Amino acid sequence: MSVPAEREHIDTLPEDLDATDFVGPYLFPDNNRRRWPGLLYVVTGAAFVAAWVLRSVTPIHVNRGLLLCGAAMLLVGIFHIVTATNLKVREVDALAAASKAVGFPVGHASAQLGWRGLLSRPTWRILLYSAEEPPRTRGIAVVDGNNAEVLSTHTEENPEDWSIYAEAGKLTAS
Repeated sequence: MSVPAEREHIDTLPEDLDATDFVGPYLFPDNNRRRWPGLLYVVTGAAFVAAWVLRSVTPIHVNRGLLLCGAAMLLVGIFHIVTATNLKVREVDALAAASKAVGFPVGHASAQLGWRGLLSRPTWRILLYSAEEPPRTRGIAVVDGNNAEVLSTHTEENPEDWSIYAEAGKLTAS
């Protein structure tokens, strides 16, 4: 049985994360957005634990499940609050640090924000191509989002075949 078109659910990004119609520099979301949900988890978890502690002699609605749920919510809330660090290094600064670390003049580059470790520290992954047309070298650098420290780099000769573009006159061979 098919669902009528007007009732079909379409998954969409939240407005502040949708960059399809955006013109200009894109501002990556910050980890500190986790603080409010973390606070809500902590308050709700504490209320559940308090309800369990203050329960009556014959608990029907307030039982051990409420205590376990409250404890789990407290742990998740504390985790959210602890991991809600500010993103101090923006993509332009991460790109500058990565460009210095790879050792070749950079042409095209792309930045992706990710997280590493149990505490979800913000980390930039920068893909870099050399400035020649077509690029001879490519590399990747991982840059810490809190202090712009380059955590790792890898460079290699560009294995991509650009000859079809050079023959079509779209690239000049160097």
